[in-house]
Amino acid sequence: MLLDLTRPPVLVRSATPNDIADITLIYNQGIEDSCTFETEIRSEEERLEWFKNHDERHPVLVAVQLGQVVGWASLNVYNARYGYRFVADLSIYIERAFRGSGIGSALLPALIERARPLGFHKLVLTTFPHTTAGVKLYAKNGFRHVGDYKEQGLLNGVWTDVRVMELILE
Repeated sequence: MLLDLTRPPVLVRSATPNDIADITLIYNQGIEDSCTFETEIRSEEERLEWFKNHDERHPVLVAVQLGQVVGWASLNVYNARYGYRFVADLSIYIERAFRGSGIGSALLPALIERARPLGFHKLVLTTFPHTTAGVKLYAKNGFRHVGDYKEQGLLNGVWTDVRVMELILE
């Protein structure tokens, strides 16, 4: 594999409370750009509470390029029922100006590798089928298409499908 010298390197690290402003900005861009069914812009205080609810088993990672947080990813509780304790849901959001520049390709494998020693058997995610770059990223990293929920939620006044994908961790 050739090293791409045209792009600055991406550092993936654990998020800290000092990253909340950037995490909030990036998440709110995702809301504005209809990357989620979320419709209300979130405050830094709300995102800080969200961050505090992530324990060691459900980490939040950030991608940093040239000293700037340009994306984040997290492992989330899939379901509070005890039988689901080996399954994590994941989220990944990229700063608008950096989408398509390889940030997700740095974040997702790092999140998967972080999940392995935490005792998870499986990672799941939901995404919109029309977000082809994301769907391709997940597939490239071993996620398989489980199925689509038809008209799962209302997005900008349109009933929108949701794609379910999973990765069994070996």
